[in-house]
Amino acid sequence: MRRTGPFLLALLLLALAALLASLLVGSVSVAPSDALAAFAGTGEQATVTIVRDLRLPRALLGLLVGGALALSGAALQALLGNPLADPYLLGVSGGAACGTLFAVILGAGAGGLLGSFALPIASLAGALGAVLLVGLGASVGGRLDRGRLLLSGVVVNALASAILLFLLSFSDAAGARGFVFWMLGSLSGATGDAVLSLAAYAAIGLAVLLPLARAFDALTLGEETAFTLGVPVERAKRVAYVAASLLAAAAVAHAGIIGFVGLLVPHVVRRLTRGHRALLLGSFLGGGILLVASDLLARTLFAPNEISIGAVTALLGAPAFLVLLRRRA
Repeated sequence: MRRTGPFLLALLLLALAALLASLLVGSVSVAPSDALAAFAGTGEQATVTIVRDLRLPRALLGLLVGGALALSGAALQALLGNPLADPYLLGVSGGAACGTLFAVILGAGAGGLLGSFALPIASLAGALGAVLLVGLGASVGGRLDRGRLLLSGVVVNALASAILLFLLSFSDAAGARGFVFWMLGSLSGATGDAVLSLAAYAAIGLAVLLPLARAFDALTLGEETAFTLGVPVERAKRVAYVAASLLAAAAVAHAGIIGFVGLLVPHVVRRLTRGHRALLLGSFLGGGILLVASDLLARTLFAPNEISIGAVTALLGAPAFLVLLRRRA
């Protein structure tokens, strides 16, 4: 426990360094002095636009999206006692994307602050629908069978993909191409309103999940033991499931489906600290660092062309997932 403080401080410093790199590096490099002038509004107008209007919202949104996904993954893993659980593999992200696309087709995402807050609600509805289907597929005798959970998640993911293709058939060619690129993971549409919206949802998720850290610690000993320790197990499970789904849904609504962040980051953080309170906070910071760095790679590797963030995180996360499966075999 004594190393928790320095560990979290190191992650915070890394997050600040990632944000700074995201502001300075890109298809057009910006010197630190020019970036400071841009923040003060005294630099060249082109530099001010690049730093303040384009890169800063994108970097902040990436930090929040990655943090929300990793925090959601950490909560789901603690809740289910399975280090392979994450919003992407359990079908939550796919369900959230379905809810978002359906809302966009109906015109709910018209833009502005109201649209930025409304889309995550539609996304949450889709995510909760996916959670319900996964739970129904993995339940045996009224209780969740952890061995069937991943298989049920794969099936729901396939169903969500089919629904997305069906909904895309109602869009024109340009709209379909744009949504497909967004669905693969993109921060290109980052705005100040989106940052404020996701910050609010992330704050709600943290406020709900951090008090459950003690319950998560007890659940590692088993549900019966946790109950004897005075933990309201069923209530904690329901609240945590909804909060984790809200975080994943809000992230998907703002940046599309980005896989493996919720799987990889909590697993790494768990090896470096103890206790679920430190795990939740460390996962939030670590997820933000990973996504900001991934976005930096996505927009600089083949500049001026941009690749999807989901492709970058998948290249990192898929091998890690295979290693996890090998170690659990």
